[in-house]
Amino acid sequence: MLGKFFKKKQETPKPELPPHSKSTTPRNHQQKGNKRRRQAAPPPWDISQFSVPEQPGKVRFHDFELPDALMRGIQESGFEYCTPIQAEVLGATLNGRDALGRAQTGTGKTAAFLISTIKQLMETPAPDERYVGEPRALVIAPTRELALQIAKDARALTKYCNINVTEVVGGMDYTKQQQHLHTDYVDILVATPGRLLDFYEKRDLFLDLVEVMVIDEADRMLDMGFIPQVRRIIRATPRRGDRQTLLFSATFTPEVIDLTRQWTYRCITVEIEPENVATETVEQRVYLVSDRDKYRVLRNLLRDDALERVMVFTNRRDQVRRLTERLQKDRVSVDMLSGEVPQKKRVRTLEDFRSGKIKVLVATDVAGRGIHIDGVSHVVNYTLPEESDDYVHRIGRTGRAGASGIAITLAGEEDSFLLPELESLLGKKLNCTPPPAELLAR
Repeated sequence: MLGKFFKKKQETPKPELPPHSKSTTPRNHQQKGNKRRRQAAPPPWDISQFSVPEQPGKVRFHDFELPDALMRGIQESGFEYCTPIQAEVLGATLNGRDALGRAQTGTGKTAAFLISTIKQLMETPAPDERYVGEPRALVIAPTRELALQIAKDARALTKYCNINVTEVVGGMDYTKQQQHLHTDYVDILVATPGRLLDFYEKRDLFLDLVEVMVIDEADRMLDMGFIPQVRRIIRATPRRGDRQTLLFSATFTPEVIDLTRQWTYRCITVEIEPENVATETVEQRVYLVSDRDKYRVLRNLLRDDALERVMVFTNRRDQVRRLTERLQKDRVSVDMLSGEVPQKKRVRTLEDFRSGKIKVLVATDVAGRGIHIDGVSHVVNYTLPEESDDYVHRIGRTGRAGASGIAITLAGEEDSFLLPELESLLGKKLNCTPPPAELLAR
């Protein structure tokens, strides 16, 4: 048995909580929360150590009066000035408003909703009667990779905030995740819908204290058929108006707009329209190459030391596997990521790629939507995607948050017919040329 109800010791009188933080009557279940583990005091720090000069037309994180502990995490995460989506979203959500946000991939929306959520949790005391397995903030993402990345970003931002971040995702150790839910309070829970419902139905999780609800990549949720599960999750949280709801989507389809009306209260819409569909920070090159020469061009390309960290995309799992095996035989520092790779191996591969232990990651579009890794210098489309939107997501793995990057597409006989549709989406002609002679060398 897991123990009896634990009532958190109250140091000061319980304050009156704002609408987004309403507590509910405690239930008589058998979960016990451990007191927070004492952490070593961090070195002295104050906001004067994070100096960011004012610049015309730019918004600083300093301009939002965020807690110093959060600002320290922002500094260590390498942020100085807000991206447009961050400035617009934070301007509304820090005042408690629900929001629907749309922006290109790589524009910093994850940090926008995390910073808003963390500030809410820091400035609103937790209910005096609370259980383990009762998150105060819930972030739902459609893929494991994206959920794990959000949790990683949240831990970096909350490093000095005494906020506990936990993730529950499918394809990973169920028992270990269950133990985490039973041994400590959960402040921010990042989850994929299926695994979250598994724990909810077994009463390992309770959602009645959720103050902030974040739904990331809502259009992707629709595409993957997760909306019925998300509806069940939302019904288990406090009603709209008693929770803050933030919803993000790459596209504003009629279905997304309809869900927003159902799930939010007095919602504002933040839409950052790019001048081009594909980010301007990415240089796009298209090499017209015969299918028999594709591999040779790729191999020679990857031997260039200027390509520091490279993602190579193909359309199918078997293509990923064969391409990785050929590159490994040619002594390229490479590994692969696709749906057939076990989850533990996928996590380890991502960490090796992030740390620089491997230079090249070959992946399907499953990874195109879910990987957020700084320092990807190049993206290579070994095959053109069948859906043009996936091209935008692929090349968005580089040139993130204002950095520059290069996207190279190898268009052969079997896929070059997709170029006109892609150019129509991008709103411009792509510069298609034969590959340089050195890339065709044997």
